[in-house]
Amino acid sequence: MKFGYEDLEVWNKSVEFAVQVIDTVERITTHRKHYRLLEQIESSSTSVAMNIAEGKGRYSKKEFSHYCYIARGSLYETMTLLEIFRRVKWISDSDYANLAPKGIEIASMIMGLINSLNK
Repeated sequence: MKFGYEDLEVWNKSVEFAVQVIDTVERITTHRKHYRLLEQIESSSTSVAMNIAEGKGRYSKKEFSHYCYIARGSLYETMTLLEIFRRVKWISDSDYANLAPKGIEIASMIMGLINSLNK
């Protein structure tokens, strides 16, 4: 038996994106550990796929759409934190350049899913 969300390409890409974000954050070394920010990016990056999955488990397209909007918000939060981390040099420009297109692709896929649900 499979869960319905497992067949969604956007969910699979979101899980992989979260893994890549966590792997990137694991390499951060700062003079003073900023655990709150590190925990926040782990939370927001994993929240994308989790909200897609939770929405898929709901009983209406309207609820699913609502959770997709939340997933998109979590993605935007993740991308903002990545930009901040890049600017303070906690992650490299190349790490950011590797993750940013994936975030853009997932954002586009989430909007496509929302649009299909709201037809």
